[in-house]
Amino acid sequence: MRTVEVMAPVGSFESLQAAIQAGADSVYFGIEQLNMRARSSINFTLDDLREIKSRCAAHGIKTYLTLNTVLYDHDIQLMKSIILAAKEAGVDAIIAMDQAAIMYAREVGLTVHLSTQLNITNVEALKFYAHFADVAVLSRELTLQQVKIICDEVEKQQIKGPNGQLMRIEVFVHGALCMAVSGKCYLSLHTHNSSANRGACKQNCRRTYEVKDDQGNELLIDNEYIMSPKDLCTVNFLDKIIETGVSVLKIEGRSKGPDYVYATVSAYAKARDAALAGTFTAELGQSLMEDLEKVYNRGFWGGYFLGKELGEWTDSDGSKAKRRREFVGNGVKYFPKIGVGEFRLRTGQLAKGDKIMITGPTTGIFEMVVGEMRVDDRAVNSVGPNIPFSMATPQKVRASDKIFRIIELEES
Repeated sequence: MRTVEVMAPVGSFESLQAAIQAGADSVYFGIEQLNMRARSSINFTLDDLREIKSRCAAHGIKTYLTLNTVLYDHDIQLMKSIILAAKEAGVDAIIAMDQAAIMYAREVGLTVHLSTQLNITNVEALKFYAHFADVAVLSRELTLQQVKIICDEVEKQQIKGPNGQLMRIEVFVHGALCMAVSGKCYLSLHTHNSSANRGACKQNCRRTYEVKDDQGNELLIDNEYIMSPKDLCTVNFLDKIIETGVSVLKIEGRSKGPDYVYATVSAYAKARDAALAGTFTAELGQSLMEDLEKVYNRGFWGGYFLGKELGEWTDSDGSKAKRRREFVGNGVKYFPKIGVGEFRLRTGQLAKGDKIMITGPTTGIFEMVVGEMRVDDRAVNSVGPNIPFSMATPQKVRASDKIFRIIELEES
């Protein structure tokens, strides 16, 4: 029976736990340096590797470590130490673009997945890289037809990786897109000496710009965010993507929070299941897209899959999510016999009937509506800052947990 993997981005233990809860088949993450989210994501440390592997192995989830930046000679020793640590911790594979990392991983017996930064766009390139890797993330600029041709040729030509199995093809299906070809951008390096290809992008493309000619005449443009693409979203035609023959659906977002990870993984897992079962409908796709609109996004478009030659540009500098979360407090302790948690607000106010989100490194994420709250064993309708209070929760809470009040935003 055919399987299609949903791969989740994780940049913290909160997001890792959210990915597990949402039903991810695999996760990918960075360690400190030498990954494309080295500055924008919290990232894990070498000491976290065994804990990540342990949590994922308990749920049958594969673990992939990103080592996908440009490498210079002074990086080689660090690269080798990271790969060795990943190997010792039992990480399933590294995602790499630099041949130095690819070759060293092969040398020590660690599986390699090819990063989208390699910009693989044709079968001949895939055949070359099949000598080194078992999975390839294709260029983000390909159409569905181009992806299908590559997948068909893998089967027809029996293109196999080092593990002796047919090469598995992976595509990005959701998340932020770069204005540059498969993310290889030099704007940040040019303006701030801070390389996007070293995980230190300054997000030049997300700013507003005025366009003028050499005479000082300003050009009339519809949108000031002329280099900031909308986010990729394919959940409404995921059945078509799966029909191409791809094996892995990759979600972007290692710098995003656990609510984003949970929502995206849940949506794409549901769409994937329906597509494989032959029950995918336009109505399901639309419903799942509406769920995705509730978490961070810059507006959605379908990428280049459907044949567009140019991107679609966002019209704002931040999220267009239809709801936002507002931090209000922390967990204090939990009373398991009665299913009640004790909390303390740090800011704002919380009232009966409010919808809240609770997240934590072990808890992951869950949402609930505030019911009865008690202060000094007395029922209250609301609480303010620095007042300990208790309330029943559907799951165990911990002192490391954070409480967020969910605010639904009106349609613009």
